[in-house]
Amino acid sequence: MAPAPLLSVRNLAVRFATPTGIVEAVRGIDFDVGRERLGIVGESGSGKSVTGRAVLRLLPPSAAVTADRLALGDLDLLGADVSTMRGVRGRRVSMIMQDPKFSLNPVMTVGRQIAEAYRVHHRVSRREATSRALDMLADVRIRDPRRVYDLYPHEVSGGMGQRVMIAMMLIPEPDLLIADEPTSALDVTVSMQVLAILDDLVSRRGMGLLFISHDLNLVASFCDRVLVMYGGQIMETLAAASLHAATHPYTRGLLAALPTLDTAGRDLPVLTRDPAWLARRA
Repeated sequence: MAPAPLLSVRNLAVRFATPTGIVEAVRGIDFDVGRERLGIVGESGSGKSVTGRAVLRLLPPSAAVTADRLALGDLDLLGADVSTMRGVRGRRVSMIMQDPKFSLNPVMTVGRQIAEAYRVHHRVSRREATSRALDMLADVRIRDPRRVYDLYPHEVSGGMGQRVMIAMMLIPEPDLLIADEPTSALDVTVSMQVLAILDDLVSRRGMGLLFISHDLNLVASFCDRVLVMYGGQIMETLAAASLHAATHPYTRGLLAALPTLDTAGRDLPVLTRDPAWLARRA
């Protein structure tokens, strides 16, 4: 018997009220996340980040979120009250945002922020929280954790700031981690280092990972399964190792638009979008 998923989503829809009318950002999607690395890929505006934020109910009041089921284990996330959701965020599900410069508090040292994230969900002394924060900084491969603990966000590099964010999100020991393009602001070398840290921590802790990205090659090499989104819908679900053998014309178009050594000197094809893709579940 297969284990129950950590997160179960059925017919999730997100609509935004705007001055020009209703915008359907997510349109009736279904998926489960177990103790695995599940990637969500697609163009900007396809609904990837909105899906991740809807799980934690981090969308603005203008968003109307509906679902037949949006559950974390046995907990109904749509029906949970504010106090329950405050306990879910961080303790059971954490989310890494794209750029640490906009997620870290600029007037608090990074170590204090990590320790605070631990104390919010665990009744421990300040000294124990500090010790756990230093251990967590070491876990994300930061050299000299004691020195970095006392730095402010503007004093750390982009790569180190992202490691601090990972430490802060993982120190409450969640079951599920949502990573929203965590390497988009980093160069290639640092990105690989951050992904190696994520892979090690997720595997070692037996967590689930929902990895949101626009980089198909990255997701193919890093994740176990992939959801391909377009226009707020899931076009295709397949094993990450089989991503380059995808059959849906949208996924094939995205893959064809990727530059390779073989395409040097030739124009890349432009993706032709079929209106029928959006109408299939309308």
